[in-house]
Amino acid sequence: MGKNSKKRKHALFAQDNDPENESSPIGVASTLAHVRALENVEPKTEDLKTGGDANQEQHKGDWIVVGKQGKRQKKSTFPALTYSMLHNLQSSIKVADLQDLVLYCLADGVSPQWISVKERSSVKKAVVLFVPGLENGMFDGSIPLEEHSQETGQGSHRAHEKADEKTASPVASNVANHKDARSRNAPFSPDDYMPVQLAVNSLPTPLKPLATMFAHRWPVKAPGDDKLSKIHSPLHAMLTAPIPKSQEEKRQEWRIKGVKPARKGQHWENIRTPITQFVASKEELEENEYTIHPALFVEQEEKERENLRRQATEKTNEAGWVDTLVDRVEDGEIQDKDIQQGSVTAGRSVLAIDCEMCKVDDGETALTRVSIVGWDGEVVMDELVKPEKPIVDYLTPYSGITAEKLETVSTTLDEIQKRLLELFTSHTIIVGHSTNSDLTALKLTHPFIVDTSIIYHHPRGPPMKSALKWLAQKYLGREIQKGHGTHGHDSVEDARACLDLVKMKCERGPRWGTSEAIGEPIFKRLLRSARAGTSSAGTINGKRGAIVDRGTPQKNFGAMASFCIGCNTDSEVVDGVKRAVLGDPDGSSIPGGGVEFTWARLRDLENLRGWSTDHRNLSESVIASESGEPKEAPSSAALGPTVMQTVHHIQAIREFLPPCTLLIVYSGTGDPREMGRLQEMQRQFKREYAVKKWDELSVKWTDDEEQALKRACRVARQGMGFVSIL
Repeated sequence: MGKNSKKRKHALFAQDNDPENESSPIGVASTLAHVRALENVEPKTEDLKTGGDANQEQHKGDWIVVGKQGKRQKKSTFPALTYSMLHNLQSSIKVADLQDLVLYCLADGVSPQWISVKERSSVKKAVVLFVPGLENGMFDGSIPLEEHSQETGQGSHRAHEKADEKTASPVASNVANHKDARSRNAPFSPDDYMPVQLAVNSLPTPLKPLATMFAHRWPVKAPGDDKLSKIHSPLHAMLTAPIPKSQEEKRQEWRIKGVKPARKGQHWENIRTPITQFVASKEELEENEYTIHPALFVEQEEKERENLRRQATEKTNEAGWVDTLVDRVEDGEIQDKDIQQGSVTAGRSVLAIDCEMCKVDDGETALTRVSIVGWDGEVVMDELVKPEKPIVDYLTPYSGITAEKLETVSTTLDEIQKRLLELFTSHTIIVGHSTNSDLTALKLTHPFIVDTSIIYHHPRGPPMKSALKWLAQKYLGREIQKGHGTHGHDSVEDARACLDLVKMKCERGPRWGTSEAIGEPIFKRLLRSARAGTSSAGTINGKRGAIVDRGTPQKNFGAMASFCIGCNTDSEVVDGVKRAVLGDPDGSSIPGGGVEFTWARLRDLENLRGWSTDHRNLSESVIASESGEPKEAPSSAALGPTVMQTVHHIQAIREFLPPCTLLIVYSGTGDPREMGRLQEMQRQFKREYAVKKWDELSVKWTDDEEQALKRACRVARQGMGFVSIL
């Protein structure tokens, strides 16, 4: 028996788990029958270059590629995508796999394992469309797009759809049976990650044009972490490419156990940067739950609104809070003539701070130690503090504070605040890690803060944050917090670690410690590949990229793109893609022939459904009602036309693409609204649980909510994609 016959085929797997199949007992005779039947099973191939009407052929297990007009292409330089069961998929493809396909066709990427590319050197361009709001349920009927599907005809419509799907794809025909079997703890089925062939008759009217453009609907798993119930940015996964590693680098990392040290990469260049470039903006401070200093508010209305918020949260002067003596942000500026040339401190006083806390009566936290270190690493302040309220938990395994250490201490928080108001001036920059917790313990606000948890990104992207211990290991090669969980931390040691991380950031540049240090923009990666007709790569002769999006796409991911086209509507996005791919008619901005890679986003569907790709702000965009329930889903009368318009936009883009162009459409995620609602509920619970008793909580988080969040995360990670070569 050949190597390929050792595994059961997907159709046989689904047959075994069919709950209605009473003639499939698990036994020796049945197993032998299956094994013998495998000898007669031939692999199937489908062309992914044309739409759902592409021919399907069997030819003794060989690869078959169907070209234009369904004619067999024996020898051709025309590119094509081919999928076969011989690819032996083991899980859903990811957004990174779509990126790999782009890099393989246009640059120096490795060959994808989930699909085959014929004549990849003939692929001239690639267009990637990000369409959040598309969902698998629109294709199987669970999300109705037409009015009649909500009435009595729904059952017949769904039955007709399933019958067409069985005709279109033998593998996908067992999805329904598999779902029933899986509910009884059956094994995980390949039908959950295999591509589903598109057929015009099986799709709702708004989606029918997709079957003429693409052969399959691919399940695409969004980046994230099921264990932590987190979703990472689908933009980051597509537009940030990993930096290729040499064989020697791979061998060195293989030998290292634990945290791998940070590396600069082959094309890294240090950019000496003043610390003022890393001071957090008001928006960043708000996102990270800081209490904002009044100087950061320009408009009087904003100041009054913030005052009301602070009164509601008891963070006013009457509640013991103080603001440093800075009237305006402009007071912190220093003239260039007063700054030493090349100084990264830019004439500022830089102080690193770290505090230790304990739990006092009523479940609140209180300051027990404050440590401040200067730019030279010398200790400026290291004081133990006696809380006003009785201590109920010293948190010794983490704070290192004991009753014996505080026995003779008489220093109060008021005394510490008075000293800090003298120490922190308009020319002082405070450095720390998640400093919002330290300043909350000090009951103090300051406008100029550098937070290492913000300027050093988590490898998986926001909203996750790296621990200071991990950052010190990775970037400084230093072991800190060795007493964590036993005799506690050393706040002076932690403050120095923060300071050294900031110094390194100033020496290496803004990209150090971000995704660009371990990866690079896909636009930069493509520039290292020479365009057709040129002998060298680089800014002039390298393959150019464009980003087309609403707002100002030149920020963030578009910073390295050759061209950025800002839009206000999806119709303008279509026009922008046309400009990027074909160039301006007069060559005024984008030269004739356009760019080799274009990324664009269509957002009408996302906006209608109340989705959000910024999961740091999910609480604002998906938590709609005071009752905590998610926004009501739009009706099919509203959803259907928007889906149809979005599909027509995709169709319009496809029509003007030149031959030999790779077209990818991906949704990024599934529905994130329920996940966002539960995450906000969890955050609210954590905030209240730290200061309130269980009976006083307005939100309670139990195992039921935890399991619901995990299920919602799995749903949110179920995206989709379409691929084709024209």
